[in-house]
Amino acid sequence: MPVTTEQAPAGATYAYAGFDTLRRQDPEIAEIILGEAARQAMSLQLIAAENFTSPAVLAALGSPLANKYAEGYPGARHHGGCELVDVAERIAVDRARVLFGAEHANVQSHSGSSAVLAAYAALLRPGDTVLAMGLPFGGHLTHGSPANFSGRWFDFVPYGVDPETGLIEYDQVRALARLHRPKAIVCGSIAYPRHIDYEAFRDIADDVGAYLIADAAHPIGLVAGGAAPNPVPYADVVCATTHKVLRGPRGGMILCGAELAERIDRAVFPFTQGGAQMHTIAAKAVAFGEAETPAFAAYTHQVVANARALAAALDAEGLAITTGGTDTHLLTADPSPLGVEGPAARGRLASAGMVLDTCALPFGDGRGLRLGTAAVTTQGMGEPEMARIAVLFAGVLRGDFDPRAAREEVRELAGRFPPYPA
Repeated sequence: MPVTTEQAPAGATYAYAGFDTLRRQDPEIAEIILGEAARQAMSLQLIAAENFTSPAVLAALGSPLANKYAEGYPGARHHGGCELVDVAERIAVDRARVLFGAEHANVQSHSGSSAVLAAYAALLRPGDTVLAMGLPFGGHLTHGSPANFSGRWFDFVPYGVDPETGLIEYDQVRALARLHRPKAIVCGSIAYPRHIDYEAFRDIADDVGAYLIADAAHPIGLVAGGAAPNPVPYADVVCATTHKVLRGPRGGMILCGAELAERIDRAVFPFTQGGAQMHTIAAKAVAFGEAETPAFAAYTHQVVANARALAAALDAEGLAITTGGTDTHLLTADPSPLGVEGPAARGRLASAGMVLDTCALPFGDGRGLRLGTAAVTTQGMGEPEMARIAVLFAGVLRGDFDPRAAREEVRELAGRFPPYPA
């Protein structure tokens, strides 16, 4: 059912500088923005890749820096008038380096996928062999999907997980690496709920003379807060996004050692993309600054506590939780024990105001559900709210609760934790 702004509770919409001008000039677009703000505030955002940025990040995104063309890098631009945006980018780079303990950071990538593309461009040539997590086990499109540039340009060999535990089989990874002698090994996933053993991957990469690329798009925010292991000391290149748990603008970044800095920078610009988005880079700098605070560290640990609580509660309600739990902000679950498959389950939950994704299940053709706790934790929810969400979740799937009645309870719950309080 579409959300209208008239239905929104107090604090459900977010006004910002210049919005009145937009409303006067283009009320049609303004109404869409207001409706989306209301939708986010009146439902439960359980998509693992989403979060709520701070008003300060949004302010940077909507700033006059959006007007500036800035191809190149600070001190070496192809356009004039870059003196101030150069300072903004240097701040973003320095904050990222300190935050993650990296010798070099490139903050220009427009997305996580473009960051991975640049890493491949810097280290590989078309036709090279790459070892990465298979898509049915949680690999990303950039890890060899035939529909993606990665699968068309490189020869990907997939590794999987143990059929009993759902955990990465490091002995299998080593055996595959020795058999295929890849030019690079990618460790990272969009649906693996456990910490990755980066040291083990480093040892395997060294064993076969391969580069190690960590795709840390999902856990990098937890890394910033000390709630997950840091891949930087082990990987040759770390690709990441700046949204998700990191709570910055939608975008990407790349971390690496000094010896690869020039190759990475040239792979981003001019090889894979043009002008940097300076408003987004400034917003990344704001997010990196926020992530340096004790409050952010406490937030990331609460994200993990909430994910574990939600996984345990859903397990108690009868869903099959992949790997038996989670170490991170995300969890994956098979709803079929409750008599409903993943896509149908997502539809029922959406009608009740619970927004989440489906995902591949490690074995078989069925699809499961992928949930994340980053956004609801930003709103201030804790373990008691996770327990209630699990009851509503399972009740809707079993048919115990009418989705419309459940939606009203979801609205009440979300209304007590507005993402942008008035």
